[in-house]
Amino acid sequence: MTEPPPRREAPPRREPAPVRHLARLTDVALAVATLVFFVAVALACGVRNPWNGPIPLALFLGALLLVRRRRPMTVLLLSIGGVFAYHLAGPPTPPGWIWPAAIAYFTAATTSRVRWVAAIGLAQLAYSAFDFRLILERNPARYVFHVAGEGLLLAILVAAGLTYAAATRWRERLREADGRARAAEERLRVSHEVHDVIAHTLAVVGVQLNVAADALQEDPDAAAAALRLAKEVRNRAMADLRSLIAVLRDGSDGTGPQPDLSSLGTLIADARAAGLEVTFEEHGDPAALPAIPAIAVYRVVQESLANTLKHAEATRAEVRIGYEPRSVSVEITDNGRGAPAGAEITEGHGLAGMRERVSALGGALTAGPVPEGFAVRADLPVAGSTA
Repeated sequence: MTEPPPRREAPPRREPAPVRHLARLTDVALAVATLVFFVAVALACGVRNPWNGPIPLALFLGALLLVRRRRPMTVLLLSIGGVFAYHLAGPPTPPGWIWPAAIAYFTAATTSRVRWVAAIGLAQLAYSAFDFRLILERNPARYVFHVAGEGLLLAILVAAGLTYAAATRWRERLREADGRARAAEERLRVSHEVHDVIAHTLAVVGVQLNVAADALQEDPDAAAAALRLAKEVRNRAMADLRSLIAVLRDGSDGTGPQPDLSSLGTLIADARAAGLEVTFEEHGDPAALPAIPAIAVYRVVQESLANTLKHAEATRAEVRIGYEPRSVSVEITDNGRGAPAGAEITEGHGLAGMRERVSALGGALTAGPVPEGFAVRADLPVAGSTA
């Protein structure tokens, strides 16, 4: 029993360059703000020589913030170590143990080690309360305010980190859900493409096989030519189907371009070779038509000619395409039997697929009997489309 092939893991998601640049600028801004704020508080608390402790520590804390995203726990531990060294060095120091490392606490709290962050913060808070014990006898209110303020700040930083991490995970889930929805839409579109390819191929090949069967006895050369054409159409269809099935299996990697206006000549040649007299007219500039509407026009023509060959018993068809700056119209008429005038048209998968494709692009499709046979017309807007 053979093992199934291993699933391909998605490569790690890389943020767009503007997002990365903004993150770097944010880190630099936080580093500068830490430097300025810490030195300002030290000066406000009576430190006369900021170079003797405050400025070196502020530079150290600010420099650590430049790598906080890559090493959040390391930055937190080094920041706490710097704060301890500053307080234990002996010179007059601004009060506070938690707030100088506030950004480091917040960043570490966004990781999966949030329990360690809380434990480290509580340990630092306990030491802060012990270090500030001399104030308790002289000014209990100041002591309580100091300890409670530090504790509240720690709780706010941990809660903010948890909230930010949860919001980030939620955005990731929304992004993944949106990606899955787009993939499902793409697979639905590809399933329509598969139907169109198969329907057209079966129609042309079926006609050529009938020609070969009828001419096999009386005109072997004609039979051989019909079989060759059926083989060519089949080979082209197989190439299209391999590309489309690859999309359904693995996504869009490695797929070839979809047929568009440049493939209309081959499509009409196949219909003519199948015995249908096709007149093709174009008005306007097809080069200005974006890729998405161009594929839709090709598929409408393909499906209409396939229906003509299979169902209409027609001998003649006309294909007219008009290109305007903001719209494109395509009309296919034949002299087949169609449906009686006034009768309800029953839409099969092909006609329903054409209507869905055209409607998705903001256009309209009509199909029904006309005095000389049957007609399909699609009008598509192209303003604002991207090639």
